[in-house]
Amino acid sequence: MSNNESKKYKLGMIGLGTMGRNLLLNMADKGFSVTGYDKDRKMISKLEDEGQKHSLEGFDDIESFIGSLQTPRTLILLVPAGPIVDSVIAELKPLLSEGDIIIDSGNSHFTDTNRRVEELEKDGLHFFGMGISGGEEGARFGPSMMPGGDKKAYNVVKEVFDAVAAKVGSDPCVTYIGPGASGHFVKMVHNGIEYAIMELIAEVYGVLKNGLGYSNEEIYKVFKKWNEGRLQSFLLEITAEIFLFKDTVTQNDLLDQIKDEARSKGTGKWTSEVSMELQLPIPTINEAVSNRDLSKFKKLRVSLEEAFGKKDNKIEITVDELEDAFYFSMISAYAQGMHLLVQASKEYQYDLQLQEIAKIWRGGCIIRAKFLEDIYQAYEKDNALEHLFGDSGIQNIIKDTLTGTRKTISACINAGIGIPAFASTLTYFDTITTARMPSNLIQAQRDFFGAHTFERIDQEGVFHADWNKLS
Repeated sequence: MSNNESKKYKLGMIGLGTMGRNLLLNMADKGFSVTGYDKDRKMISKLEDEGQKHSLEGFDDIESFIGSLQTPRTLILLVPAGPIVDSVIAELKPLLSEGDIIIDSGNSHFTDTNRRVEELEKDGLHFFGMGISGGEEGARFGPSMMPGGDKKAYNVVKEVFDAVAAKVGSDPCVTYIGPGASGHFVKMVHNGIEYAIMELIAEVYGVLKNGLGYSNEEIYKVFKKWNEGRLQSFLLEITAEIFLFKDTVTQNDLLDQIKDEARSKGTGKWTSEVSMELQLPIPTINEAVSNRDLSKFKKLRVSLEEAFGKKDNKIEITVDELEDAFYFSMISAYAQGMHLLVQASKEYQYDLQLQEIAKIWRGGCIIRAKFLEDIYQAYEKDNALEHLFGDSGIQNIIKDTLTGTRKTISACINAGIGIPAFASTLTYFDTITTARMPSNLIQAQRDFFGAHTFERIDQEGVFHADWNKLS
């Protein structure tokens, strides 16, 4: 490689697996001079084979790779989250110079990103976390990207990110999220919402199959029709297709051959954990996480069904009522996620722009949906909106769906159909829209057994009662 600066690469990718390779190809398509590094020569060969029209080259020698980049060097990491990220950074540090930029685009926990920002700052290196959503296809043709950290460093790569991101109209689905680990935090909440919507769709499937007796082909038609209207979304679109996919081994519907034990990579759990730390409830997301865990107890579930008897799950509701229940619950899942972002923005001083986050989620990402335009408009009108339920337009939608929601959830509970996410969502709504909760009794109980004190509605201050006078 020549020492001529103009012939050096603008950006380097570390990790040439599916996501890293496709993102590099996307950048090359947009006219950027890019390269990649991977210890596995097979990954480099794949990059060079798939990138032939751009003459893409890869490296398996880290020093040669670093030497091939323009200064200040810009590096994107797309490697598994956790210790591997730290290992790669340790390998890079002796080869980098002050002002160089490292961008972690894996699903790292935001607390790890905070630590890495502080550690690398001491060495004069810029580090920021960028969540990427959209999967393999998104990376190749346009993802939604959530970069957060040093804004000066972000501006160095803004042109590249704007070019490769998904577009809604002329709007790129990428924006500067905020300082510190805000980018990874927002991606974590995105994934929590993703868990919730996937769980809600799975529960709809259970209602259609077990409660209404629909065949897979009939369920496909329901989801396809829903996806053509107000519920249009990426997750509904792919779900509809799943019901038509045939197994090459048995020639049956592949879905029926798949074990009912869900896996996860932990990002939904992180969302639940941080909601507890911030003391802000997100029950729909929490139930989605819990139900994946519950699905793993297959033997126990089988034995308990034998012990208690198989239920007659037949119910009498319309598909339109079920659609109302799904729309209502989907709205609540988004609302809970956005509420968590509001709280985190205050706690961590992220200064999140909710309208911008909703804007970049409209395209490219896994949770993209028609309803995100409503969310964007709500925050565009009032970016200080504490909760989506406070927006008048959202309120009208919710009011229109409540009757069908209550009928659907009541019918499922009475028939013994497990709908944890739906049920907790309705209870959340009924509680958050109740001016006076029965929590005053909890405060009385705490003061009775532990002298934890309470506040009064008619006087300022903190009080303790001598409850022993009762006996």
